[in-house]
Amino acid sequence: MSSHLMNTYARLPIALSHGDGAWVWDTQGRRYLDALAGIAVNTLGHAHPRLVAAIADQAGKLIHTSNLYEIPLQEQLAARLCALGGMDAAFFCNSGLEANEAAIKLARLYGHHRGIARPQIVVFERAFHGRSLATLSATGNPKVQKGFEPLVEGFVRIALNDASALQQVAHTHADVVAVFVEAIQGEGGIQPAHADFLQAARALCDRHGWLLMIDEVQCGTGRTGKWFAHQWADVRPDVIALAKGLASGVPIGAILARGAAATTFGPGQHGTTFGGNPLACRAALETLAVIEDEELLANAAARGQQILHALRHAFAGVDGVIEVRGQGLMIGVELDRPATELVRHLLDRGVLLNVTQERVIRLLPPLIFTAEQADLLVQQLVPAVRGFLQAPAQG
Repeated sequence: MSSHLMNTYARLPIALSHGDGAWVWDTQGRRYLDALAGIAVNTLGHAHPRLVAAIADQAGKLIHTSNLYEIPLQEQLAARLCALGGMDAAFFCNSGLEANEAAIKLARLYGHHRGIARPQIVVFERAFHGRSLATLSATGNPKVQKGFEPLVEGFVRIALNDASALQQVAHTHADVVAVFVEAIQGEGGIQPAHADFLQAARALCDRHGWLLMIDEVQCGTGRTGKWFAHQWADVRPDVIALAKGLASGVPIGAILARGAAATTFGPGQHGTTFGGNPLACRAALETLAVIEDEELLANAAARGQQILHALRHAFAGVDGVIEVRGQGLMIGVELDRPATELVRHLLDRGVLLNVTQERVIRLLPPLIFTAEQADLLVQQLVPAVRGFLQAPAQG
């Protein structure tokens, strides 16, 4: 089949036609258990009746008006998110990349307001913040950056969870204005920022007047069993970046800010055409309401523990399995070898997942995942991994 699409994705050889809950069907009628949720986007699974009704109702009223006018649904969503995160103000955009770009711009402007001519932001190895030139430069993956040099300056990179390295930055870089960290690195291989590290970062930011900015694009909106993954560490950042699962598939991104960060931007200093439109905000409000009404935070925590416990038990002592880690419905199984071919093996078993960092199996089921579906995922994944690890090396 010829295609006029640019060659930017190595797509799997299936096309999905429809879904129901955690199940999707391809155009050939085959059913798959969705353990990827559109890369942590489909929070409520597929075709959730409340979300479908809300989107249809809003589409019959207003889809887009632009930010030249007041948008009541945007005001409601901002108030709801700020209440959930202990923040003061929100800016809405369309994606995680845009949310992170806004956070970077905010940090630079914050630095200029403090008289710092060339502000710098601390970022981390293996981080992923997006593919624009600024977010790509903040990302800690040379493969993502290759071919797009010169990179944007203004970033100081250190290892995640190294509090002493962060402390050293405070002594060697007088122009730092912010620390920008994912609560859990998703593309980086399901690597959590440890609670004591986030607490140390918060204390250091307070001491030096830096902003603590937390990227919750993949791990936020209830995925770990709390509204935001950093809440497990009992810290409150100055800026939170959100997107992916916030509207269960309708494109939306946001930054939430408090204190000085909430008032850093002025009119004309940042903006968006589509961001925060009525349709996206309605979908996000309904997503948050369903998470609350159906107690999906508790479900994410319970199903995550169920899967983690089962996988750790099944892989205990298995050569080739380095670690099973994660929080809630954000789980990684790290192997000792490249494992991208497992995606095809699981596809043949009727399961959608992916592999990141070449050897970390990434599981991101929707928050409506049931205990039975969690068991089925484990039942399909374990023999596939065992068989893969026992197979003779290729080459």
